[in-house]
Amino acid sequence: MTDPYRITEAPVAATKKPGGLLRPLLWLVLFVSAAANVVLSTAADNQWISSGFGLVALLCAVALIVHHRRNRVRES
Repeated sequence: MTDPYRITEAPVAATKKPGGLLRPLLWLVLFVSAAANVVLSTAADNQWISSGFGLVALLCAVALIVHHRRNRVRES
């Protein structure tokens, strides 16, 4: 409850960062899938598996870009 006779302003509550756990998880999946893509494309005969990891890495990169664009602070 605010006091109308108070001279100082009420402290502003800290805002919670959106997607606090999503961004580190996307980075982790991006690095793991990119490493798996590199290893499997050179070591394995089956290119479908390495292509799958490459697709996962690409999707994580796109998700990180979309997350950044939606949650950036806009300056006036």
